[in-house]
Amino acid sequence: MSTRPPTPSRRTLLRAMAALPASAVLLGELPGLAGTALAAAPPSGSATRYTIVPFLNSNDGTVNVYQSDDATDFRLLKSSAYTPPSNRIRDASVFKHTDGYYYLTYTTHTWQDVSTTIGFARSSDRANWTFLYDYTVPIANLSRAWAPEWFVDSDGSVNVIVSCSVTSNEWIFTPYRLRATNSALTAWSSPVALSGIGSNHIDTYIVKVGSTYHAFTKNETAKYIEYATASSLTGPYTISRTGDWAGWGSYREGPSVIQLDNGGWRIFFDGYGDGTYYYSDSYDTFATWSAPTALPVVSGTARHFTVIKETVSGGPSLAKNVTRSFQSANYSTRYWQTQSSLLNLPVVTGSSTAAEKSASTFTVVAGLADSNGYSFRDSSGNYLRHWDFRARFDANDGTSTFAKDATFIARTGSSSGAIRWESYNYPGYYLRHYNYQLRVERTAGTDLFRQDSSFVPVGAWG
Repeated sequence: MSTRPPTPSRRTLLRAMAALPASAVLLGELPGLAGTALAAAPPSGSATRYTIVPFLNSNDGTVNVYQSDDATDFRLLKSSAYTPPSNRIRDASVFKHTDGYYYLTYTTHTWQDVSTTIGFARSSDRANWTFLYDYTVPIANLSRAWAPEWFVDSDGSVNVIVSCSVTSNEWIFTPYRLRATNSALTAWSSPVALSGIGSNHIDTYIVKVGSTYHAFTKNETAKYIEYATASSLTGPYTISRTGDWAGWGSYREGPSVIQLDNGGWRIFFDGYGDGTYYYSDSYDTFATWSAPTALPVVSGTARHFTVIKETVSGGPSLAKNVTRSFQSANYSTRYWQTQSSLLNLPVVTGSSTAAEKSASTFTVVAGLADSNGYSFRDSSGNYLRHWDFRARFDANDGTSTFAKDATFIARTGSSSGAIRWESYNYPGYYLRHYNYQLRVERTAGTDLFRQDSSFVPVGAWG
């Protein structure tokens, strides 16, 4: 894709202006914590829900709320969901507390201004928010407190990681930890700098896997997102990955990391240099990452956000170990059918032959790679899987690759009773029909794509 030349970051602009007068994740429901127990498709009748609360590229005085069931296709829940009573709202971070409320913390001033406070708001439903208070970060000679990020540790403590600068060098930021000293989140410990990350790092985001803290933090000079680890939340951290180590490029900020249903990790970051919001996935605990991909729908609109992940009721429900046929949601006379081992979408009617009806009938079973997911067998015992992104039926060869290729996660479809089938090992890719052939393709975030990838389980033809 073509990009415009990198634009200066807000901090670079601030340095230039100095010569003139005058930031849930939420894993399970605890941002920052992770574990394999959370890496599973939602059970039948439940759904995964990701929520983001970004400020807007066109307006840093309000935030929208978006939600997604796959961490890729975010849809608007409410526009201008929260506007603080004064000042601005940037870099909003969200989590769900043990009291059942969702909480925001955010930067309270635009990037041109001195900003010694961070803001707090809460909501019972993610759509309607109430301002709580602005908190002055108690650091001597503080100039700016930016990009606060929630982090809940394994001991249950609620923390905010905030980037701060002082008046002697107002453009050099250091990450600090604030720890809540009451359950109401109205009192905070003295700030403690994160040892080892050091100055000139901003937008620090932390996840904990096992006993290790993993920090993703922007080097403000190099404009790259760096990576560090520690055995304690406050460090000392060792920065082990610098430069373009992950292939994300430079002029990147606002990292947020979440664990996907298949156990992989996804990072979201603001590509402010080219006006694109990106995501990238890792399956080896942050060592290597997929090529960055533009996030559909919100890219170009949303700015710096974090992600909250929950399992909620109301998801698709489909019995297993039963036979079903699958009807296209937007071409109601067309059904899945095996044709020469490939999955196509021909017209099937009561006058179709017995062989055609049998080829349009499938046994729904537990997912080979995840029992909460789904796999599908045809009448010969072969499994539906993707191969070179084409949907086809093959014999199970017993490998983990085949099991993943043949497992799909049920997501809510575009109409009542319809289900979308997300590839287990290609998150954000769905079975969809194109020219009446079934393929696995990356979601475009459009209504048409959602319709083309929605299928209604119905009584078996055969």
